[in-house]
This record gives sequence, C-alpha cells and structure tokens, in this order.
Amino acid sequence: MTGSLIAFIITSAARLLTGARALWLGCTPTPRQRIYYANHNSHVDFVLLWASLPLALRQRTRPVAAADYWLAGKWRRFLIQRVFNGVLIDRTRSTPETDPLQTLADTLERGDSMIIFPEGTRNQGEEKLLPFKSGLYHLARRRPDVEIVPVWIANLNRVMPKGKALPLPLLCTLYFGAPLVLEPDEDKQAFLDRARNTLLALATQEG
Repeated sequence: MTGSLIAFIITSAARLLTGARALWLGCTPTPRQRIYYANHNSHVDFVLLWASLPLALRQRTRPVAAADYWLAGKWRRFLIQRVFNGVLIDRTRSTPETDPLQTLADTLERGDSMIIFPEGTRNQGEEKLLPFKSGLYHLARRRPDVEIVPVWIANLNRVMPKGKALPLPLLCTLYFGAPLVLEPDEDKQAFLDRARNTLLALATQEG
C-alpha cells in the first residue's frame, strides 16, 4: 500500500476509535503556516492531532518526533517517513555541535507547519502538564511570522490507557486556542510560562 492510503486508513481509524472532534475556539482551520503545540500523554497524540486537521492542512503539517524511537525498526521508520512525513530530531545530541532546532527551522523555511510537544516527553505522572522545554521560545524568536497555536488533547490518556490494547468508549476532544505571539522584550521563561498557562486554560474546557 502507498503511504497516502495508509495515512487515510490510520486517520480514519483514529477518529473512529476515539470519537475525536476538533473544536476551533480561538482560530479557524485556515491554510496558514503554524506551529501547533499540545500536551503529550501517549505515542498516538500527534496521530490524533494530525488526523483532526482538514486534509489540505494535514498535507502541509509535519509532526516533530524523536529519531531514537521512530527509527527503531522498519515499520516505525516507514510510518514516520512515508506516512506522516515527520520531522525527526536527535534527542541524544550525538555531537556537541548538534543543533536539534536547526532541522525544525529548516522545515519552517520550506513553508511547512509543524506539530510539537513542548513538554519534551510523555507525561505519565499526576501533574496535568510538565514544564516546557525552551524549543518553542527559540522557534518563536526565529520565525515571528509563524502562528503558534495551542491545542489541548482531552481524554486520550483515558481512551487509550497505558497497558491496554483496545480503546475505551470515551469521546476525545481537541481544543484549538488562539495563536500566541512573542511579545517585544518578552524573555524565555515568561513566554514559556504564558504558553503553558494558555494550554492549561484550554484544559478547563473539558469539564
């Protein structure tokens, strides 16, 4: 099967199994270049976010993924490279000169949008959202013209609980918020705190 056919099957299955719905609360699904950033609880987070975008947006939106995980095996490699057209980053920084953000910056320069998870790893604890890594801030500084859109993924950790092979019958909702803009003279920590608090504010839509 071709990558596009597998992508259609996966996105259709993701929406069917999770009952996923996208609520565009602070923006609309227009063909603008964006960085979508979201909470991260499972390996299928980006699949569901990607599947929730209209086809025209999905074709120009690339999930950012860890090379050490997705290149470990032919099937994962095929999925991330041929199906999702992912942007792979080196989390291990194999050499001190390695700049993992350069790959992301190059992707933006080509006009693509991206999906990133600023927590940097899956959140398996009780805290609703882990502290953010600095990458989102540096991308905002490099490309202030690119919209930064928060997306809260609700219920996915309960639909697909750890250790379970089959999903539970719960509705999964993705809340798309208003784009963020890096303010003049706003420092790194202030921006990251604001981005994190904006995402947490979207989480209150769940209940």
